[in-house]
Amino acid sequence: MQSSQTQADAISALVTLMENLRDPEHGCAWDRKQTLTSLTRHTLEEVYEVIDAIEQGNPEKICDELGDLLFQVVFYARIAQEQGLFDLKDVADAITKKLLVRHPHIFPDGTLDSFGQPTLLTAQEVERNWEKIKNAERIREGQGRQVSVLDDVASAMPALDRAAKLQKRAASVGFDWADLSGVIAKLDEEVMELKQAVAAGSTLDQQHELGDILFTCVNLARHLGLDADASLRDANKRFESRFKFIEQAAAKKDTTLTDCNSDVLEQWWQEAKHLEN
Repeated sequence: MQSSQTQADAISALVTLMENLRDPEHGCAWDRKQTLTSLTRHTLEEVYEVIDAIEQGNPEKICDELGDLLFQVVFYARIAQEQGLFDLKDVADAITKKLLVRHPHIFPDGTLDSFGQPTLLTAQEVERNWEKIKNAERIREGQGRQVSVLDDVASAMPALDRAAKLQKRAASVGFDWADLSGVIAKLDEEVMELKQAVAAGSTLDQQHELGDILFTCVNLARHLGLDADASLRDANKRFESRFKFIEQAAAKKDTTLTDCNSDVLEQWWQEAKHLEN
């Protein structure tokens, strides 16, 4: 039977549940001891589980994992409310105001009431405008001090994602390669510099040059319109699948990988690749 509960009712119930869990007298001991800081690692885990569910294409799993992530938001807001910092309403108000300002092509006067005007902007144009608006916000928030378009790129982000965001921010003010050929040439240059560092035997130089290669690969992905992190996750899955095929092939021969020569391993690897096509 279809539930008559509204979205507002569902959120209200979740907020009440959170209040109960944090109740000093009757609440849960684990939930009561959590802080804004202690929750961060759990939040990161929930984000990855959402992504995993989406990649699996399982709607029920996606719904379940999004619920876990929503709970994290409610949890943070409750802790902050107890400390007199902000509450869930403040969180919702802040993001609504921010999105109204950053979508002038949808809300011309910055209010929900102004919705409904036609817009001809493409997705690429919307993205460029978004970065311009954010840059203007940073200047206003800087209150006269020198600000950078890179100032609020979170250092805790995964390295590939942070590299992409740094590059995107720099590109928003014109610091970018003119075309794909420049990025490919840069990648060739960085590979050569890594070879030189390896020949010289300097571990620090090797680390720097390898970092430059990875950073340039992210740039290459961006110019190709690809997600570097998603590309690497896909490569991880392919490697995992192929390696397990090799393990199974060795088991069928009643042997182990360490007892197989490189020619046999390469043959099985190629067989595993062929099965993907």
